[in-house]
Amino acid sequence: MLGRLARNRAAMGALLVLVSMALACLLGPALTGHAPERSYPDLRQLPPGLAAEPGPERLRPALDRIAFRMRASVAEAERAGDRLRLVLAADRPIDPRSLVYLPRSDLFGDPRILAREADGRRLVVEVPVRRLHFLLGTDVHGRDLLTRSLVAGRVSLLIGLTATLVALLVGVAYGAVSGFVGGATDAVMMRLVDILYALPFVFFVMVLVVFFRASLALILLAIGAVEWLDMARIVRAETLALRRRDFVRAAEALGLSALATLRRHIVPNALSPIVVAATLLVPRVILLESFLSFLGLGVQEPATSWGVLVAEGARAIESAPWMLAGPASFLVATLVALNLLGDGLADALDPRRAA
Repeated sequence: MLGRLARNRAAMGALLVLVSMALACLLGPALTGHAPERSYPDLRQLPPGLAAEPGPERLRPALDRIAFRMRASVAEAERAGDRLRLVLAADRPIDPRSLVYLPRSDLFGDPRILAREADGRRLVVEVPVRRLHFLLGTDVHGRDLLTRSLVAGRVSLLIGLTATLVALLVGVAYGAVSGFVGGATDAVMMRLVDILYALPFVFFVMVLVVFFRASLALILLAIGAVEWLDMARIVRAETLALRRRDFVRAAEALGLSALATLRRHIVPNALSPIVVAATLLVPRVILLESFLSFLGLGVQEPATSWGVLVAEGARAIESAPWMLAGPASFLVATLVALNLLGDGLADALDPRRAA
């Protein structure tokens, strides 16, 4: 099985993409140089680029805003590399303590006063200019989009894996018991599944949001409550087929209990379709969470997910299309990789294919 999977270049490439994505989401935010919640008011909606910020076109507006808070004006500003020589002027003596606004902006370092002129109404200051990089640009609040996309990936992947684990635990147990017991019990259990299928999912989530505050736990509960249904049907079908096999009848003839038979014989022999279904379930859960977050029913601030970022990008698509392109690229790459890996596992686990 592993040999067939290793020969599938698409599946191995998808696995490499998923591992890289997971590592980037786990370790990347610590390497970008920006906290996900940190905003730069003077660098809102920056386009993606490799150039260091603040650039010349954004430096003077930032200085004017800071000087206004200091109740002064910028008389001169001369930049030499990473150092800035600044002359501040005001009608009254400038309080040197107000220079703290420069490093607070996160665009400049600690200032140094070179001279005081005109009885303190004119200050000559030297201040280092920080070099900030925003590879995917910034959002409407001036937050680094790459950092937020990586942090959002943690939430989206967590939801996808957790909801899939719930679907595995509930769906496998439910489907195995239903198919193994059979008869009226099987009919009642599967009619319950049909009833749950008939419930409109979005309406179900809206009802939960009305009674409980929207949160990550609520989304996990809502998705986990319905995504086990397909898994239950798959496992039930496999159990019905295995139920009539000779090794199961032999186990029953030897007095093995129903629970032991399920644990030792039924579930292990149904692992192939379970693994494939679980792999294909993860992208569906991520896409479902993104859809809910796009509607405003999913993850809420200060937490974020790819769905939340895509919704924000859609609202600003005319003025800042990169706000949609960045998070959407992470989402699409993950979904495509998961589907390719699922197809590869299905081929590798298919007993009808030659080794």
